[in-house]
Amino acid sequence: MQANPSEPLSTPVIAAALQVPERFAISLLDSCESTSTLLLERAQQGAASGSVVVCERQSAGRGRRGRVWLSAPGDSLTFSLLWRFPAGMPPPTGLSLAVGVATARALEDMGAAGVQLKWPNDVLADGAKVGGILVETVSEGGCHVVVIGLGLNIHLPREIADAVDIEAGALSSVMPYAPSRNLLLANLLKALAAMLDAFERSGFSVFAEAWQSRHAHAGQFVRILAEGVEPIEGRCIGVDRDGALLLDTVSGLRRIVSGDVSLRPA
Repeated sequence: MQANPSEPLSTPVIAAALQVPERFAISLLDSCESTSTLLLERAQQGAASGSVVVCERQSAGRGRRGRVWLSAPGDSLTFSLLWRFPAGMPPPTGLSLAVGVATARALEDMGAAGVQLKWPNDVLADGAKVGGILVETVSEGGCHVVVIGLGLNIHLPREIADAVDIEAGALSSVMPYAPSRNLLLANLLKALAAMLDAFERSGFSVFAEAWQSRHAHAGQFVRILAEGVEPIEGRCIGVDRDGALLLDTVSGLRRIVSGDVSLRPA
């Protein structure tokens, strides 16, 4: 079934597609500052695990390293998911990479071709960025509470393509047809819930191989940039069992941990 690109988001339609809607409490908003900012505030107020905020227009959508996430109503899907891990679980290292695997699987199940993952949080297709992930973690009473923000381009308006300094793409160019945003959201939430259940039991290690199979820079020479330190150059070996990037450098094997860093082709 081909989707209308301007199809409105609908809670009943999403719930019907979820099959297990009781796991999620979905709020659809026309506009907000940022879905992740709003959900972090709701987390402090006791919002339940599985709370979801979806928004058409974000005035201050956020990406990693303080970047602004640009989106267009009807042409993108931007949402955040709150998840509460049980007490005693170690910090969720590598979670942004596991989110990438879950996202890739959901897109591939809907017919997307050439989906790849760029360490630590970008979703690519045909070499162009079609989505971004932002995972924020807070500690609360001995538990780790995470807010997973995800933005995907369904279509790519010219004004957004011209406003960003990277090669951006859209799902409509790598799928048989532009996906229904309601069905896409439902499939993403199901994939994320399954991933989070497995992550809770075993951490990132069970997703390392799946991430590596979609590694956009496997075997390539890259440059790691971080504010205040010299760039690190080397060949991408892959990821460790905790999600750290393994880089073969002139001084030996280096582990790059997910943080305020940026990866660029050398």
